Amino acid sequence: MTNAAVSRGLQRQLRERDGLISAGRRPLGWKAGFGAPASLERFGLDGPLIGFMTDASVIAEGSEVDITGWGRAVAEPEIFLVLGSDIDPGAGPDEARNAVAALGPAIEMANIDPPPEEIEEILAGNIFHESVVLGDEDPTRRRADLIGLEARIEVNGEELYRTTRLEDLTGRIVEVLSHLAALLGEHGETMKAGDVVICGSVVPPVDLAPGTTVVFELHPMRPISVSIR
Repeated sequence: MTNAAVSRGLQRQLRERDGLISAGRRPLGWKAGFGAPASLERFGLDGPLIGFMTDASVIAEGSEVDITGWGRAVAEPEIFLVLGSDIDPGAGPDEARNAVAALGPAIEMANIDPPPEEIEEILAGNIFHESVVLGDEDPTRRRADLIGLEARIEVNGEELYRTTRLEDLTGRIVEVLSHLAALLGEHGETMKAGDVVICGSVVPPVDLAPGTTVVFELHPMRPISVSIR
């Protein structure tokens, strides 16, 4: 069961989502956040928090993003999953794994303003989500197959990170999926076939400033990028 602050924040968040959908936005899926070990310990969580995405979240690969007026702007290289079937709120990691039809690279843009202090407000603000770039989805990697993948992140042409340890900061992504499905189930929602789920940053968030270009390659897949002005 969720604690009271998580429950209140998620209720507020889902009301905001319902309002956007009623106004014509198309639901895209969900995002995990605050799942890194340090965040779990700091906020006393037993798993990551959840946010939502709509079609308004998606920006084209190679886009230039204006961060004027943002607080702390960051880019988070993530793995996205595409669900081929619904995930029951009581599903375990194996059932969640079986629901994954494809995966690919994503870059989430987040505006951390104000700095995170209270879980309810973090959730009500949709965990600082602004936008997301989605790369190609690879259906040969159904069932969340990460074998042989390597994350390579460049900032302004210089390699910042390279790692094959893709779940060190996120936790096992199939456990992330089942945890998020349980959170939604407690509030009358279900992860559905066709949903896209971004699973949390595979490296520490990359701080952004005007003139920055971030390239994320989930090797051997095609790299994706975003630039800042």
